[in-house]
Amino acid sequence: MTGETILWYPCEECAVFVSSRPRQGAIRIEVTGLTSYDGPMRLIYSTYEAKARFSEVLRHVREGKTVTISYRGDPVAEIRPLSKKPTTLEARVAELERQGAIVPPAGPLEPFTPGPPLPGTLAEFLAERGD
Repeated sequence: MTGETILWYPCEECAVFVSSRPRQGAIRIEVTGLTSYDGPMRLIYSTYEAKARFSEVLRHVREGKTVTISYRGDPVAEIRPLSKKPTTLEARVAELERQGAIVPPAGPLEPFTPGPPLPGTLAEFLAERGD
């Protein structure tokens, strides 16, 4: 981005609009060595600019920033880094409980013991499948 011109559109949320087409109310900022935006500013790309500069958008996301995509000035999508997935079974169960997807058992669980094998069960299964 060094040497590029960025058009900044002041608004309530202090957003940075990256655009090649000037609009009324734009403030030109000459970028000299600035590679990212920190602090309360958000990165906002128009759909055209996001498509044309997708590698740049992904670089910002890899750096941990959230990029907003706008269509005709209205924010329509966000591209943000994925959250790390739990690596252990216990961590995944805890996450699902927090989300309400599963409910912890009401009491202690009894150990699972498989029942005795039934004669002919495998043959019936294979016959139903047509094998």
